[in-house]
Amino acid sequence: MVSKSFTLTNKMGFHMRPAQVFVTAMAKYSSNITITFNGKDINGKSIMNIMAACMKCGSEITVSCNGADEEAMLSEASSMIESGFGEE
Repeated sequence: MVSKSFTLTNKMGFHMRPAQVFVTAMAKYSSNITITFNGKDINGKSIMNIMAACMKCGSEITVSCNGADEEAMLSEASSMIESGFGEE
């Protein structure tokens, strides 16, 4: 398992568009992805769970990937989150 912590920097946080882009990108991997926010584990392949978590700008999250392609998955997730989902 690999993991990395982030602070969300895009103004609107993990709202509908970035959640959809993120889930679509993560779906191509066989590994599992979990986003930990406020002590709760969120399925990173579920748009409904991501939306329900209400992760706003400035939120501290940890992304964990576990499986055969975990390194590649975490790398892509990191790029998306660190770029502010292309919204900046």
